[in-house]
Amino acid sequence: MIIHGKWLVLFSHPGDFTPVCTTEMIAFTRAHTYFKELNTELLGLSVDSDSSHLAWVYDIYCRTGIKISFPIIADRNGEIARRYGMISSDISNTETVRNVYIIDDRGIIRTILIYPMNVGRFIPEIIRIVKALQMADCSNGSTSANWMPNQPVIVSPPKTYEELIERVSDIENNRNGISWYLSFKELPEKCIDNNCNSNE
Repeated sequence: MIIHGKWLVLFSHPGDFTPVCTTEMIAFTRAHTYFKELNTELLGLSVDSDSSHLAWVYDIYCRTGIKISFPIIADRNGEIARRYGMISSDISNTETVRNVYIIDDRGIIRTILIYPMNVGRFIPEIIRIVKALQMADCSNGSTSANWMPNQPVIVSPPKTYEELIERVSDIENNRNGISWYLSFKELPEKCIDNNCNSNE
């Protein structure tokens, strides 16, 4: 499932009316605004029926007042789940495991996360990954361990000896790295506050 021009977080859950999944549906809904600010849509999936999805979403609304704000695919025959590797034969031949696919605005899968059945997803980390991917694309750099939005990004390593010498001099002058193979740069203005569009 590709939404042209937008990023997509596609996530599967083992089944409707299950406790961990219910907390995740609520958490994704509460964070939906943040994803939209990143030009990112949410799309759930399980092998339950459309009627089951509707009953579950309605039950969540009746009990919490929260309206699930994104669609859920009813993949009854498991075709999509199998295509994306969402079913683990070690656990079940029919239930989808807790997978997350971050797909960019060109339809390319950029990140795959797989969670065990009994551990819920941490939504802020999924948001951080989307931001990191977008910022790395925008700045032509890489993000470091524990990178957070608007922090400097890693500069690509030099490819020639001349570039290496130039990089060493830049680090000495600007104190922006530890060696020629690891230095940093501030985000370009176009990348700050989500102003970058990878299609531009």
